[in-house]
Amino acid sequence: MHIDDILQQNSPSLSFEFFPPRTQDGADTLYETIADLEPYNPSFVSVTYGAGGTTRDLTHDLVLRIKETTGIPPVPHLTCIGHSREEIEQILIRYAEAGVANILALRGDPPRDQPDYDRSKDDFQFASDLVSFIKEFNASGRHPDSRGFGIGVAGFPEGHPATQNRVLEMDYMKQKVDAGADYICTQLFFDNHDFMDYRERCDIAGINIPIIAGVMPVTSLGGMKRMAELAEGARYPAKLLRALERGNGDASSVERIGIHYAAQQCHELLDNDVDGIHFYTLNKSKATREIYASLGLSQS
Repeated sequence: MHIDDILQQNSPSLSFEFFPPRTQDGADTLYETIADLEPYNPSFVSVTYGAGGTTRDLTHDLVLRIKETTGIPPVPHLTCIGHSREEIEQILIRYAEAGVANILALRGDPPRDQPDYDRSKDDFQFASDLVSFIKEFNASGRHPDSRGFGIGVAGFPEGHPATQNRVLEMDYMKQKVDAGADYICTQLFFDNHDFMDYRERCDIAGINIPIIAGVMPVTSLGGMKRMAELAEGARYPAKLLRALERGNGDASSVERIGIHYAAQQCHELLDNDVDGIHFYTLNKSKATREIYASLGLSQS
């Protein structure tokens, strides 16, 4: 189902993100998570893509498994880094032939084992270039949906880590939208004021496509530190830090506090007419299920 149809039918949308497991234990955990969450009827699920395309086949296999064994529309991530135009075209052909309807187009990160990676040699320098290429593919008529792939792009409520100038940042965002993006899915954030401000700045910039808010509950102190690294400087409000401090390092207390905080975030976002909420699940279901229960959402 094309993302336009998904977002029209589900207002607000509620969706999840998974990453492709590299081990059998990881796969078992993920498929248990999918089984736990499928009854909640997510609007869609996204599947991440490793730096430099390192999980290309794993991502593709997981996307197809979700499509073939569940009723959830999958949205694979696709990144610019390390790919030629020919490689991207072949990936799009495979997804189109499998009936995958949507793509999340990202610039991506270079592989961590290649600190001297030269981005200047990539065929796609920016996410907007990838969006334009997908639009060209759509125009070729090789997708079974006459509209081609629905295209999502990333947004950064706390600011893009590579663009300190926030006026210029919105210019880049507008380029992705003008290239043909259908919706924005944001990076995780912990202060809803950042999201509200970002949404308003998008409006000022003439960006009027749906903006889906990315939420990730803190479930452990170690995870919080890793989260900050992955999100390249995610800001933790003092309110959250103070609450976690009251947990005194107790793992179960930290988990309850993090889930409660994320649930409050979601309540406020919904009260402010958010277009959708995207849960970064880390391939686990407990936190998301508890937040759903807090929101008054039950299984079908």
